[in-house]
Amino acid sequence: MLLELEQIIVPPGQQLLLKNVTWQMYERILEELGERRASRVNYSQGTLEIMTPLPEHENDKVVIGDFIKALLEELDTEFLSLASTTFKNAQMSAGVEADDCFYIENEAAVRGKKRIDLNVDPSPELAIEIDITSRTPLDNYQALGVPELWRWNGDKLEISVLVNGKYVKSDDSRIFPQLPIAQAIPKYLQMSKTVGRNTAMKAFRSWVRECL
Repeated sequence: MLLELEQIIVPPGQQLLLKNVTWQMYERILEELGERRASRVNYSQGTLEIMTPLPEHENDKVVIGDFIKALLEELDTEFLSLASTTFKNAQMSAGVEADDCFYIENEAAVRGKKRIDLNVDPSPELAIEIDITSRTPLDNYQALGVPELWRWNGDKLEISVLVNGKYVKSDDSRIFPQLPIAQAIPKYLQMSKTVGRNTAMKAFRSWVRECL
């Protein structure tokens, strides 16, 4: 007996892995689940992951995303944040939904587009993953050619940069080389949880201006 998607329940903070899923099945699952859903779906070489985030996960995602937006605004740099947009490439047999992602240098190339096709369009330069309940594998992002990936585990920000098609851990961000991002994000994220989001955001903006 085959299970229907509506029969599957993934509790918050948990993930479901399905093996031997074809690309056609993956695309059909995305279509059936629709865009208005709480779960996130990733696909790599026949393995499908369905994950439902915790409230803590969502809070950290939003605040870190707000810090990046504030930083880019202070740098007077145009950008496009596409949150958990599905990025996929059939040739690479990979599909991913980041917690957040940003077009920065290539923002103009995708500006105004209603659909982004990674077969012809560039990948976002930066992807953010909140790894509080599980660790995000690098395979999908490597296959899709995302230049920089940040993974937050609730305590530490790990920066990985793409070098010759493989991710290498880095102490610094190539996108923001003038700033000690790995130290600043944890500091101001924690501040937001003690004194409030707005106060932390103002302090973060002041810090950015002092560094520039």
